[in-house]
Amino acid sequence: MSRIGNKIITVPEGVTVTEENGEVLVKGPKGELKQVMLKDITMKQENNEITLERKNESAKAMHGTMNALITNMIQGVSKGYEKTLEIVGVGYRFNVQGKNLVINAGYSHPVEMKVPEGLTVEINGNNEITIKGIDKQLVGEFAANVRKVRKPEPYKGKGIRYKDEHIRRKEGKKAA
Repeated sequence: MSRIGNKIITVPEGVTVTEENGEVLVKGPKGELKQVMLKDITMKQENNEITLERKNESAKAMHGTMNALITNMIQGVSKGYEKTLEIVGVGYRFNVQGKNLVINAGYSHPVEMKVPEGLTVEINGNNEITIKGIDKQLVGEFAANVRKVRKPEPYKGKGIRYKDEHIRRKEGKKAA
């Protein structure tokens, strides 16, 4: 039994959810998102509540997934998503130049990353950025790609990490 799939999705004021041609379209104050409706799953909307039903047992695996996708789209167009990253290290810093994020992370050259459409990157000082957008998947993927430039290492703690991330520190070599 899919417990997440059976949850009732409440639609806040100012957000409209429509299904046409096998696609779910969610419009809100921050923008609009589309998602292809997964096979054998139907959507029923009554007032401001949405329920998803599956036609057969083979759609059981995707029932909860579709519910979570629609819930994330509704939250994205109403509130939005954001991830904060910080960079730790001497000379390490973030910089935004137009639609590019420039990262100095101890390499012989600065690393440039193009900011995807629909995302905004805000600088909070030289060593902290906030990635904002309405698509949860896009925000998380771009934040993970930025973190991948220089993952935090366990000995000195240098690198790029999420703001609330805890890095497990290791003790270095012992002197003989």
